[in-house]
Amino acid sequence: MSDLHIIILAAGKGTRMYSKMPKVLHQIGGKPMLAHVMDTALQLNPQSLHVVIGHGKEQVLAQLAQTYPQANWVEQTEQLGTGHAVKSALPHMPNTGKTLVLYGDVPLIDAPTLQQLLNAAGDEVGLLTDVLPEPTGYGRIIRNAQNQVIAIVEEKDANAEQKAIAEINTGIFVLPNAQLSGWLNALNANNAQGEYYLTDVIALANADHIAVHPVQVAHHYLAMGVNNKLQLSELNQIHRQHQAANLMAAGVTLIQASTFEMRGSLKHGQDVIIDANCVLVGENAFGDDVQIGAHCFIKNAKIGAGTVVEPFSHLEDCVIGENAKIGPYARLRPKAVLADEVHIGNFVEIKNSTIGHGSKANHLSYIGDATVGKKTNIGAGTITCNYDGVNKYRTEIGDEVRIGSDTMLVAPVKIGDKATTGAGSVITKDCESGKLVVARAKQVVVDNWVRPEKPSKS
Repeated sequence: MSDLHIIILAAGKGTRMYSKMPKVLHQIGGKPMLAHVMDTALQLNPQSLHVVIGHGKEQVLAQLAQTYPQANWVEQTEQLGTGHAVKSALPHMPNTGKTLVLYGDVPLIDAPTLQQLLNAAGDEVGLLTDVLPEPTGYGRIIRNAQNQVIAIVEEKDANAEQKAIAEINTGIFVLPNAQLSGWLNALNANNAQGEYYLTDVIALANADHIAVHPVQVAHHYLAMGVNNKLQLSELNQIHRQHQAANLMAAGVTLIQASTFEMRGSLKHGQDVIIDANCVLVGENAFGDDVQIGAHCFIKNAKIGAGTVVEPFSHLEDCVIGENAKIGPYARLRPKAVLADEVHIGNFVEIKNSTIGHGSKANHLSYIGDATVGKKTNIGAGTITCNYDGVNKYRTEIGDEVRIGSDTMLVAPVKIGDKATTGAGSVITKDCESGKLVVARAKQVVVDNWVRPEKPSKS
């Protein structure tokens, strides 16, 4: 079993976020920052994973506890600094192995960087650093004449010479568990912040003649933390760019990659094309040759090969077969299931309905709680009247049915195979197969009727 233990610090309030939500629950790419860090941590196969929570702990647990049953949630009752936060998890730590300390608001740290740090640390201390053109606000890395790391000085405690140092502490450490308890208990709050700094363990390690092995991150964003909405936006943009680059490297054509956004995942075949300003949410799957027009929102959709989704369509929790045509301005709501070669046109809404092979609803219609057979045509303005204010009822439409424009289908109702409804009909009774059904009021002319008019202003 792995000798690695991981502690993620996630107890901070995030005052500068100006939000009722705990900072670590704010999202990057549609997923809480803390979830990103936990997913990365689990890639390292730790023996144990401890998450230190405090402010808004109920919200954190409500969102993430069920998703991560392997996590041990530790409460920090008072926020007295990073050293105190790690110490909160100390009762759950063994005296053997090593501990990796991560942060719930550093969402883009990746497993390869952490593995490099673990390898460098060995059984001693590992320290992830960065070199910034503007290091103000960060703790500085202090080295001796032999270029060895001997201490970390926080910004508020640094003198002018130390503030000129560009190498900074990211806060991510690897610490040997055999010394962890002694070092944490030796921390004091004699500093400008009045807090227990985890960074002070570097000086304690030197005093115990245990080497500190620094590793510099390959990219600044890997160790960037989020303290405000501007930084959240910056990391979201970086995350979007990486997702777009990964999709294009795997063969997806993004017409305008800078405007593409994916808050989840996409399984895809070959020759998929996605136009500008599309947003993908949740788990989506596109077959070969799928084309997505500009300005589409797609959430948890499975789209078959050869299907074209025209611009401005909204798809959610739906399944679409092969060689279908959707939109423009179509809306597929949850539990819409479309077979192959179905056409759903502009301003057509489908909800909790199954549409059979080759059927069409091309204009301005609502189909809800319905089953539609094969090769049926739904005329413009058709509505399945499925809700009576209390209960919902189903409409069943057979194969090769022709529903005339502006037909109201008052559920529960069945339309037989090859039946036809006249335009403007209100269908309240079942229709036999092969019959023409017309259900509308007789047109009359009222003689001697005078249309009311406003008095003339002249």
